Amino acid sequence: MRTGPRKGEAGRRRAGSNRRVRPPSRSPARRLIALLVILVVGVAGIFGRLVQLQVRDASAFQALARDQRSRSVILPASRGSILDRDGRQLALSLPAKAVFVDPRLVDDIPSEAAIVASALGLDPTKVIAAMGKRGRFVYIARGVDLAVVDALQRRGLPGVGFLPETKRYYPAGDLAAQVLGFVGVDGTGLAGLELQDQRQLAGRPGHEVVEADPRGVLIPQASTVDVPPQAGQDLVLTLDRDIQYRTQVALAEAVKANRAKGGTVIVLDPATGQILAMANSPAFDPNAFGLADPEALRNPAVTDVYEPGSVNKIITASAALEENAITLNQRMMVPDHYQLYTKTFHDAHSHPTERMTLGDVIAYSSNIGAIETARLLGPDRLYAYLQRFGLTEPTGVGFPGESRGILPSPDHWSGTSMGTIPIGQGIAVTPLQMACVYAAIANGGVWVQPSLVLGTVAASGRFQAAAPPKTRRVVSEETARAVTQMLAYAVDVGTGTQAQIPGYWVAGKTGTARKVLANGTGYSDKYMASFIGFAPAGHPAVVIAAVLDEPATVFGGVAAAPLFRQVALAALAKLRAAPAPKLPIPPHAITIG
Repeated sequence: MRTGPRKGEAGRRRAGSNRRVRPPSRSPARRLIALLVILVVGVAGIFGRLVQLQVRDASAFQALARDQRSRSVILPASRGSILDRDGRQLALSLPAKAVFVDPRLVDDIPSEAAIVASALGLDPTKVIAAMGKRGRFVYIARGVDLAVVDALQRRGLPGVGFLPETKRYYPAGDLAAQVLGFVGVDGTGLAGLELQDQRQLAGRPGHEVVEADPRGVLIPQASTVDVPPQAGQDLVLTLDRDIQYRTQVALAEAVKANRAKGGTVIVLDPATGQILAMANSPAFDPNAFGLADPEALRNPAVTDVYEPGSVNKIITASAALEENAITLNQRMMVPDHYQLYTKTFHDAHSHPTERMTLGDVIAYSSNIGAIETARLLGPDRLYAYLQRFGLTEPTGVGFPGESRGILPSPDHWSGTSMGTIPIGQGIAVTPLQMACVYAAIANGGVWVQPSLVLGTVAASGRFQAAAPPKTRRVVSEETARAVTQMLAYAVDVGTGTQAQIPGYWVAGKTGTARKVLANGTGYSDKYMASFIGFAPAGHPAVVIAAVLDEPATVFGGVAAAPLFRQVALAALAKLRAAPAPKLPIPPHAITIG
């Protein structure tokens, strides 16, 4: 009997057993192919992403990176200097730096603020407030001296940066301060010629694009874009620094001696219209204009108006002579008062009715004589000559805020205007306008536009002269010569004797006018005292207008004439003006002496 498995059955069991234990596996070639496919797909994805980043999106990412590390820095242009007529500096720009902070980079605000405030002399609380602001750029201080900046820069404070700029400096302090004006912390002219000639002085700023790391440190060898600034032009003025200084000193002394509120003095060349000095009191220091009284910042010589009073009588006299309304030998009967409609006009001093020539009227400043002379002219002809002498328009000197004065046309005159206007009341002028009136007489009857600027000097050193002044004839040479004789007569024996200068003959006229109330309803008990004249009378070198505001001494002959004399002495000496022969005395009826 057979006990072992059958041959066929055993074979089937072996075959089934083999299928369960050793299933068929993939070949090595197939595995390699799959791995290669995965690798290719991965590389292709990476390559595609690189193409996207490096080609399609490259410019966008470059711009983003550039924005993160680059910084645009304004390169301020060097502001031109302001020079006097001899090339001496009145205003210049010195190198300085601005201190700023990037608040996001400050590590310790209280500590850094204390250091910065101590170095710059600032209030620590304000520095803390600046460092606590949002944004990446906040100014802390402008125009800081380089020595101070160097000391602060060595501290290496995170987030505190420095930019080059300039600081305006006026080496002579208050000299011609109202004429020069001043400049703000951003380098822009805010007043005076600094404002008027901002475009020429400022130049054109440049800019620089630099790259810096997150802490604000510049990256060495990084690419930069540099557009250099163009320096401003120098401004050459007509002012003479020596005459300006002596004028300001004389004015300050006169204001103090007469206990006046203030004053103005103008010195100009009648032939060219060039202003040699323009002084105002009170003055201020443009290096610290923020501390000055706002009233002192104005230039009243050009911007403020006042009633001129008797200095206006030479227009009345000039018009009457030019129109042949009166002759030099003609004698008028002049009382000390005159009734015109509702107003009674008076001479300064009581006197019996006197015989006066036009020379006497000017020399002794007779209001009634001037009114009688104007009556011979009539309102239309009188107004025409007021226009010719420039009292209805700005002088065109080229100064911001210049006033045109106040002079109504004849159709707006009241019944008393033919009494007030001939003697300088009821109208308002600037001191410069009246100075130009006298300059026209001194210049043989030709009005010349006044000027403060001789020209500009470019960075290359090339000088560009200013446009020539406008001129016009207002009266004939004969009329101007006759009026000059009257003005010399007024200084010789009339109201202007305190303007006399040893060795020179002076021509000029006093003026005393009450100030109008602020509300315009009438007159106050305060006065404007003036003296305007020229010397030498026979060959004028300078015209000087001296005006004092509210002097305790009241009268122009007492308050302003001595001021004229002091300024004229200095100006004639500086200009080395030779004396001229004495002018003939004009026809007169009043006994001299």
